[in-house]
Amino acid sequence: MAAAAGVVLLVAGCGSEGGTDKGGSSSAGSSSTGGSGGSGGERLTGAAVTKELTDAATAAGFTQDASGEQIPAEAKDCMVSWTADAEKAKDPAKSYADTVATLTKGGWNEERKTEQGGSVIKSLKKSGWQLQASNHSAGPLKLVMFVAVDSSPECAAALTAANKATPSS
Repeated sequence: MAAAAGVVLLVAGCGSEGGTDKGGSSSAGSSSTGGSGGSGGERLTGAAVTKELTDAATAAGFTQDASGEQIPAEAKDCMVSWTADAEKAKDPAKSYADTVATLTKGGWNEERKTEQGGSVIKSLKKSGWQLQASNHSAGPLKLVMFVAVDSSPECAAALTAANKATPSS
């Protein structure tokens, strides 16, 4: 669980520092187009984000790695982690690209892309949620994961509480 706390801090930090949308989370929910998983402008739930990620990733050829990040129970409505079993995918880079393409078609807006040393990290946003899509499958370690965090003040408080409750090892 200490790893989940680190991911929470990493993703939450990436969504709030250096971006073009600093402090705009309250208007993000009302500007939703209601794409797949959206419900008429209401904020997405953790369950809806999980479904969108699962549907997009499995359609692209990924299966979920059950040993991926475990989200603390108190943060499940505010954070979603989906780790692909990239070793089982025929072409992890293509499956990653196809997953991201499906998500953008479903209303996720790509805000940022970083490429370094064969790794690709894309930052997407939808209805107050910030998603980090990471592909590190070019090297010997095959890791593809998707981590989404609700940027609402309520979830910021819940994630902070979850980090404090999770002992670091």
